Amino acid sequence: MFGIVRPCRHRLGESLASQWMAHLCGLCLALRGDHGQFARVVTNYDGLLISVLTEAQAERGGGGRRTAGPCPLRGMRSASVAQGEGARLAAAVSLVLASAKVRDHVADGDGLLARRPVAFAARRVAASWDAAGVRTGSAVGFDTAVLVDAVDRQAGVEALAGPGTPILAVTEPTETATGAAFAHTAILAGRPGNAVPLAEAGRLFGRLAHLLDAVEDKEADAASGAWNPLTATGTPLVEARRLADDAVHGIRLALREADFTDSKLAHRLLVHELHASVDRAFGTASCAHRPELAGPYAPPGGPGAPLPPQPPRRDPRGPLAGCLVWAGLACTCQMCCGAYEDPWSRERKEGLCGQCDCSGCGDCCSCCDCCGNCCSCCGEDGCDCSCDC
Repeated sequence: MFGIVRPCRHRLGESLASQWMAHLCGLCLALRGDHGQFARVVTNYDGLLISVLTEAQAERGGGGRRTAGPCPLRGMRSASVAQGEGARLAAAVSLVLASAKVRDHVADGDGLLARRPVAFAARRVAASWDAAGVRTGSAVGFDTAVLVDAVDRQAGVEALAGPGTPILAVTEPTETATGAAFAHTAILAGRPGNAVPLAEAGRLFGRLAHLLDAVEDKEADAASGAWNPLTATGTPLVEARRLADDAVHGIRLALREADFTDSKLAHRLLVHELHASVDRAFGTASCAHRPELAGPYAPPGGPGAPLPPQPPRRDPRGPLAGCLVWAGLACTCQMCCGAYEDPWSRERKEGLCGQCDCSGCGDCCSCCDCCGNCCSCCGEDGCDCSCDC
């Protein structure tokens, strides 16, 4: 999994969390259906935004859901998943995004990719994903050439960048690609009037994704000697933060110009969760569900309050009993999704799919963050943020 939008189920609420998982599973199954099992490895959090935006604009009752059979990654449970052209467009974009990631890691010589045989195989995989993205994109009327061109141009842009080069010159290819993908959701949903504002939202999302990726990788890139846009252009973190906050604000304004059937999930992900992503990348996040990260004091039950005491721990299992329990958990994939009891210590743990980013869980909605006030439109199912400051 990769992507900057990694929402926490505590912030989404039960209804929006279920919708988010429906799009995530829908993207995964669209990749499998068109390109085979191995293609599912490119499932990513940012790609599913394409599916979310398409559904948010579509007329109700358009058959955007189907019931999928049991899946090991859902603990062998069936589920309602997104389907249709939005999921297929998300798959096409994800394939090209993943191809770009692989090429970038090959160029940087990261880990095993520093070895020529592995790098050669990785390039072959990236090329096959590019071709698969073209096929799926064509099937939904989207020309992925703009994505492939952005990937190809990125290397040249980076080679020419140096101290004093505007950081936005480096993010431009990504902005162009994501803008085109976001705009096409309006065409798929039959709302061509939304194409312009969504292209702007996509352009700013691409800028933000590029900036946050650079911020999060800055120290590691410096240690390994890998190229980093902030270091190469001499852009200070203060300026990167200003640009990131400006992008989040611009996305919020662009979404207001679009006409949606149901914007709750799209708004939650592209406004509130992006704000949390910026905080996380710059190390300014806090979490009400982790007492050590919460404020020094909070009234009982209020934001930032510690969680209720956990039930007393039971005696740990022996080595043999623990191994047997571990085998059962592994076979049913409960260690991937859902809550489970540690086979040996018997501590309650979350599966890999359930380990969410809880940063900012204590915050009220930030749609009125310009004046610092919480707005009353916040609720478990999201916020339409009709309030204006």
